[in-house]
Amino acid sequence: MDVNSARRFLTQHDNYTILTHINPDGDTLGCGFALCRFLRGMGKKANVVNGDVLPHRYSFLYDDYYNQEFEEKCVVAVDIADPKLMGDSLEKYQKPGVVDLCIDHHISNTGYANDMLLDSSAGAAAMIIYEVLSGMGEITSEVAACLYTGIATDTGCFKFESTDSRAHIYAAKLIETGIDFYRINRKMFEIKNKNVAAAERAIVSEMKFYLNDRVAVNVISLDTIKKYGVEPAELESIPSVPLTIEGVAVGVTVKEKADRIYKISLRTAEEFNASQICSEFGGGGHIRAAGCEIKGELDDVIEKIISKISEFM
Repeated sequence: MDVNSARRFLTQHDNYTILTHINPDGDTLGCGFALCRFLRGMGKKANVVNGDVLPHRYSFLYDDYYNQEFEEKCVVAVDIADPKLMGDSLEKYQKPGVVDLCIDHHISNTGYANDMLLDSSAGAAAMIIYEVLSGMGEITSEVAACLYTGIATDTGCFKFESTDSRAHIYAAKLIETGIDFYRINRKMFEIKNKNVAAAERAIVSEMKFYLNDRVAVNVISLDTIKKYGVEPAELESIPSVPLTIEGVAVGVTVKEKADRIYKISLRTAEEFNASQICSEFGGGGHIRAAGCEIKGELDDVIEKIISKISEFM
C-alpha cells in the first residue's frame, strides 16, 4: 500500500482499534494517539489499545484520552513489526487476517496484516503517519505533539544514523503548529528523577566487556527495577550507553522480563547489522537497533548472544 491508498483506507472505514506494541516507546504511542486524535477529529470513532500499563513519562500524550464505546470494525497496528509484540493480553489480534492495516518502518516486519504501509527508510513510524495525515486535513497542535514525540524519540533526538532530511523537515512543520517542542525534548532526553538516575548508575557500573572490548553488555534485572522503584520505560537510554565508549562496536542490553525470560536490545556501529543478529533468535528491528527474546539462565543467555555476535565479527 502507498500513502494515497492509506489515506483512502482511513477515509473509507470507521470504528478503529489502534494497536501499539508492548514495552511502549514514544514512537508507537505517538503514532497511536496521533492517529486516534486525527480520526476522532474527522468524526470517526477510534481507541488506542496497548498490552502494557502506559509509562507515566508519556502521560502528556494521553492525559485527556478516554475510551469510546463502539463495535470494532477496523484494526490498525502502528510501529509493530511482529504480532508477538502486541503482548499476551492481545492474543486475539495476533491471528492471521485480524489486523486490517499495519503502518510500520521496521525492515523486519513479518507482513502479518491484510494491508501494509511500510517504509523502512523512515527514521520513525511517526514520519509515515505524518505523511498520511498531512494529506488528509489540518494537523492540530495536539496531533503534532504526538507525532513530534515519535520522531524525536526514535531518532534519538535527531542524532541516530536513521535521521535524514525528512525527519528534520517534518519536525519543523510540526513545530510550526505551536507545539512546545522544548518541553517535549527536555522531558524525553534530559529530565529524570533521582531513582532513575541511581538505577542507571548502578546498571552502568556493572557493565561488562567481551571480544577484546568490542562488545559491552548491560543487565537490567527485575531486582534492580524493584529496588529503585522505576518503570522499565524510564531506562530507555541504557541501550545507547555502550556505544558512547570508544572502541565498542556492539552494545547489548539484557533486560529481565520474567524468570528465565530476557529481552535483548542491540545497538551497533557501522560494521554490524543489529537486525540480522537478532533475527538469529527470532527477533528483528533496524540495522543499528534491534531486539529479540532469549529464554534461559542469565549467564547462558549472555553467552548465546555473545557467541552469535562473535560469528558476525
